[in-house]
Parts: sequence; C-alpha cells; structure tokens
Amino acid sequence: MNSDAAYELIKICLTEAFIVAAPIIGLCLVVGVTVSLFQTITTIQEQTLTFVPKVFAVGGALWLLSPWILQKMGNLTILFFQRIGDVAR
Repeated sequence: MNSDAAYELIKICLTEAFIVAAPIIGLCLVVGVTVSLFQTITTIQEQTLTFVPKVFAVGGALWLLSPWILQKMGNLTILFFQRIGDVAR
C-alpha cells in the first residue's frame, strides 16, 4: 500500500468536504447571529425562534446548492475510483 497516495486521497476528501460544507455552515452562522441579535433587541427568548429559521435556511440552502454539491461529490467519486489503484499497490 502506497501511503503517500492514501494521504493525498484523504487530503482531497477532507478539502472537498470542507468546501461543500462551508456555505451551509456559514449561512447557519449568519442566521443564528441575526436571530440572536433580534432576540437581544426585542427581549424575546423563545426557543423555536432560534431553531426554525435555521432549519428553513439550511433546508433552502441544501435545495439551492444540491446540484453543485452533487457535481462536487460526483467528481470526487470519479477521482477516488481513478486513484484507488495507486493506493492498493
């Protein structure tokens, strides 16, 4: 087993996972800060007010970004199967 090829595949997989997850996590962060700021200004401390907007924002982001995510994951799968022979040697 070629450890350099395995390390490179792991690095590529982790990088692609970060690239795919970053927009969704960033959106969740922005929605969370906005809702928190709204709660601080209005002194409304309702738990559903923090949860529901995040669920809708992440659901909408997944719906809008799903073609891009599937393309990135498809390319990663093709690359993985192309390079699997280098790791197996």
